[in-house]
Amino acid sequence: MNTSYTVKIDAFEGPLDLLLHLINRYEIDIYDIPVATITEQYTAYIHTMQKLELDIASEYLVMAATLLAIKSQMLLPNQELEVEDEEYDEEDPREELMRRLIEYRKYKEAADELKEREEATQIYTRPPMSIEGEEEQQQSVSTQGDVSIYDMIGAMQKLFQRKKWEQPLETRIQRQEIPIQDRMNEVRDVIISSKGGVRFFEMFPFPTRTHIVVTFIAILELMKNKEVYCEQSNHFDELVLYKMEE
Repeated sequence: MNTSYTVKIDAFEGPLDLLLHLINRYEIDIYDIPVATITEQYTAYIHTMQKLELDIASEYLVMAATLLAIKSQMLLPNQELEVEDEEYDEEDPREELMRRLIEYRKYKEAADELKEREEATQIYTRPPMSIEGEEEQQQSVSTQGDVSIYDMIGAMQKLFQRKKWEQPLETRIQRQEIPIQDRMNEVRDVIISSKGGVRFFEMFPFPTRTHIVVTFIAILELMKNKEVYCEQSNHFDELVLYKMEE
């Protein structure tokens, strides 16, 4: 595997977006966040992203530290301060995070509504022009339906848990060079030859992490190139890969 190859996670909108994904996925009350649970799930996603060798922005790690700090505060016994015979409870350490999440959700919902209006409006444009010297713009991973890249990370998290028992206690590390383009061609051929789509886990029959990481990156690249897309019927259902129609 080419260690210099990294994936910029442009489809990730930031740590607040990941937290909202977890809150919606596990049906958590945003006004009463179970910090221990959300911290455990958040850090599990970060560890999975690191295993997949994704380029994680620093703000994700800052949020992880913030969650751990809030969790520590929540474990401390409640203290009351008496000022002029009046009792004041300490501010809930989750308060600031809750305000940020609620504000972010409002902006996100407004952005989604504007996007729907834009898609509903018929717009005529000229074909794109090729301009020499213009820097190539990075494309974000494209998905259809309700599947987000966080759903894919969650699926990979389960996959790594399943593969734990296959890892030997002692092993000799051997470097394997697996070209991304070759794996993209293999994944594309499998999906194109299937009639009803391919289950996500079926693309990962390999016992080594190197093969798993390269396959995941190949799928992301195919989705970015709008050659395949991923769907999920309901929360926690298995993901299915399909060929993108012309």
